[in-house]
Amino acid sequence: MSQDVFLESLGDDVYEIRLERPERMNALGVATVTALLQAVSDAASKRARVVLLCGSGRAFCAGADLKERKSMDLNARMAHNASINDAINAIAGAQFVSIAVLNGLALGGGLEMALACDLRMAAAGISLGLTESRVGAFPGAGGTQRLPRLIGASRAIQMMLSGEPVTSEYALEIGLVNEVVLPEDLQVRALAFARRLAGNSAPAMAAIKRLVKQGMELPLVDALRLERAALPEILGSADYAEGLAAFEERRAPKFTGRVP
Repeated sequence: MSQDVFLESLGDDVYEIRLERPERMNALGVATVTALLQAVSDAASKRARVVLLCGSGRAFCAGADLKERKSMDLNARMAHNASINDAINAIAGAQFVSIAVLNGLALGGGLEMALACDLRMAAAGISLGLTESRVGAFPGAGGTQRLPRLIGASRAIQMMLSGEPVTSEYALEIGLVNEVVLPEDLQVRALAFARRLAGNSAPAMAAIKRLVKQGMELPLVDALRLERAALPEILGSADYAEGLAAFEERRAPKFTGRVP
């Protein structure tokens, strides 16, 4: 794996994927994106329950590496964008729960990467934005589709047309992030929450993710059918039996279920 990205076990089925290009504000260069995709695949193969996606230094991720892209021809630029999409889509489609830990600015493809995560925790006082319009482009790694689904079309269009970043505090108000934490407390809070989630049933969490994401694309009546169709596998599972037993015995459950 490239030295730009590290995958580390934090114990309790929690892993961290860390972007390690602080001198470039963790910008997504060609090698970085290849390593990011491999790290996501490796975390899935290890059957991680929760993955924290982090950046080193003062930024989470400044987006695509525009210095690299400037020297590319159109085919290379398209290939670079496709690889960023592949990595971001892998995060979005993973069975594990993903949490973007936004320690510093998240711009362009960096915010698009965070949007692909299930949850986003941000340090107080940082900036987040889809800034592509400032260089004559548009968010091409899922931003035009994921952002409006998260915060509504009107606010999303405003952010993308202006290219102006917003503060983490405003991002919390509009639902762009789930929680804002003092910078010095962010990593501890994220890890504690990740470990709490990792104690839940992995198949149940994967089912919740799938039902929400697929159901949002369906009419309500069809989404409710989708939900009911998923019930037998969960209610007949060993994890659910353990949960019922733990409830009766007034103890914490010990879930062992895994997802493929």
